[in-house]
Amino acid sequence: MSDRHEELSLEGVKTLPFAERKSKVDVSEFGQAPRAGMTIGEFVAGLPDILGAKDLVSLVDRLERSIRAGHEVLVLLGGHVIKTGVTPVLTPMIRRGWITAVGMNGSAAIHDVEIARFGRTSEIVEENLADGSFGMARETAAFLNESADIARTEGAGFGETLGARLVAEKAPHAEVSLLAAAADAGIPATVHVALGTDIVHQHPGASGASIGDASLRDFRILAARVAALEGGVVLNVGSAVLMPEVFLKALTVARNLGHRVGAFTAVNLDMNRHYRPLTNVVSRPTAQGGFGAHLAGHHEILVPLLGAALADRLGDFRSPRLG
Repeated sequence: MSDRHEELSLEGVKTLPFAERKSKVDVSEFGQAPRAGMTIGEFVAGLPDILGAKDLVSLVDRLERSIRAGHEVLVLLGGHVIKTGVTPVLTPMIRRGWITAVGMNGSAAIHDVEIARFGRTSEIVEENLADGSFGMARETAAFLNESADIARTEGAGFGETLGARLVAEKAPHAEVSLLAAAADAGIPATVHVALGTDIVHQHPGASGASIGDASLRDFRILAARVAALEGGVVLNVGSAVLMPEVFLKALTVARNLGHRVGAFTAVNLDMNRHYRPLTNVVSRPTAQGGFGAHLAGHHEILVPLLGAALADRLGDFRSPRLG
């Protein structure tokens, strides 16, 4: 049997006093114990000054400053966000002028329309896919596809048309619709569609010419808001691919045309860390200045928390943009 393997002797290892060692965490950054009856503002102020909690507090600070100064606050959404029931948090922010523009993918528009008109959304895909009925609700498809036709005919935006129609027909649940709230407030709500990705594209009434024309117009409408984003905030909430790509192109166009869009806040809110939001919304756009962060968490928790913290700071404050 061979000799035991050689061990490296630790004699002579160089040490240093703890006082000379650098540390990344200090007790002064620790959070405070919650107490009964504390306000949401006190709770947020008592969070650790570390990692995601630090970014959350920084985002609330930056949102407050941007809103009080009347800067742009853009919220970009994926469809899952609508399904998590957080639109009652966002619609008052639209009405008070805290949110100045909303951009969403086609899925979010569909869920928003169904909630506004019928009070429910999100079918059981597994069951309906088995018999070929997935996505075949006629009223949903008719409303979306007719709206695209109207937008093309009138030279209007897709989101603008959807919101105006929901308001005009007095949709039963329009008070929690982002599209209707934006139409009421007179701010842009844009819908950005990838053809073939949405359930309404399965229907014979879908016109690629109309959907494409309306959605491309919405791109230019959103780009105009991005061009004014200096000093403002953009939040990408739950869109892993489409809205980050749309935002990056809108930002490129704005800068190409000579608009100063450098010092702004870009934050991604999602359950997972996806490449495109982190790269195309957070890191690349803020590489020359501004602030970028990712806050990981469930939309149904994180969005109300953010909204409550902001409401604690602003109360019933209405943006100076409202006049």
